[in-house]
Amino acid sequence: MWIIPVFLLAPAGVLWLCKKIPVLGKIGPVLVLYILGIIIGNIFHPSCMAKVQDLLSSAMVPLAIPLMLFSCKFSRSQTRSQLLALITGMVAVVAAVIIGFLIFGKDIPDGAKVGGMLTGVYTGGTINLAALKSMLNASEETFILLNSYDMIICFLYLTFLMGFGIKLFRKWLPNITHPDNYTLQDGENTSSESGKPFLFTKAWFKDAAVLFGVDILIIGISAGVALLCGDDWFMTVLILLLTTLGIAASFWKPVRDRKSGYDIGMYLIYIFSIVVASMADLSKFELGSSLALLGYLTFVIFGSLAIQVFLAKIFGIDADTMTVSSVTYICSPPFVPMMAGAMKNSSVLAGGLAIGVVGYAVGNYLGFILFRLLSLF
Repeated sequence: MWIIPVFLLAPAGVLWLCKKIPVLGKIGPVLVLYILGIIIGNIFHPSCMAKVQDLLSSAMVPLAIPLMLFSCKFSRSQTRSQLLALITGMVAVVAAVIIGFLIFGKDIPDGAKVGGMLTGVYTGGTINLAALKSMLNASEETFILLNSYDMIICFLYLTFLMGFGIKLFRKWLPNITHPDNYTLQDGENTSSESGKPFLFTKAWFKDAAVLFGVDILIIGISAGVALLCGDDWFMTVLILLLTTLGIAASFWKPVRDRKSGYDIGMYLIYIFSIVVASMADLSKFELGSSLALLGYLTFVIFGSLAIQVFLAKIFGIDADTMTVSSVTYICSPPFVPMMAGAMKNSSVLAGGLAIGVVGYAVGNYLGFILFRLLSLF
């Protein structure tokens, strides 16, 4: 069980190193943790690894979402960009699936089924991929290959975004600065109004206890209602309620004024980052299995990003909203807090999660429609 404290404490060490070493500070803690996770996951193989990965990755995001929303301030001015990002992101995925099918489809057995499954997973998430596998009667081999390729290519996609994609898009698209963001690595919230150190003081722990209490209450309510809705709707309802109740709590003064919530939530996302990265098993990445399938999946991921950037330029969508919506569709809502932290922009968090909920809801429908459409070619 030694791997548990490694996952829990590694983010603290990485944050310290990012402050001490300028190069790592420029790379950012999320990307450093991703690289560290890949190394750990492919070198160490304790018998409990899979259970620990599943437990931590499942627990961190629900815990983090309300905490990160508590200190956010919401503006109506962002609604237009978020709505446009939702629509253009979905259009980008559908367009990339169709174009990719015309390029790679003939070389893939049951290419139309693959196109439908890719539509579902890249507008919703893995839950939609599994549902469409059953709906379309796709083979187990295809499902496993898609899952394996998805983990590796999504890692490259996130690495690109965090490495230089975010900076590139902010230069090319409108770049809106949001002053009401709270991130530990920026040095905010480490001091009280009097200028005395605040982080890890008695007052900080008091704040943390109150915030965690509200957080656990929100998670309990959300999970209870989601369980009543059944397995098919569990994730959609859970994310929706966590977001809604987290936003509602942010308007309650005793919660809103305790701004350390974002720092705590972001640390949980750092744990999520290293754990998820450790799940990428490079030994399963076999290029010879299906180059056409790998090419199709890669084209949909990066092609949809390129199309969405182009549409964002046309419709004037700001860079951060466009980026987080792309991540929501390609990697699913649990990765939204991680990307918000990498961008140091908490204002995109609620909108990104809302887009993800819509994606979960329509993913199966879009996947089936695309399957029927591609079957005509």
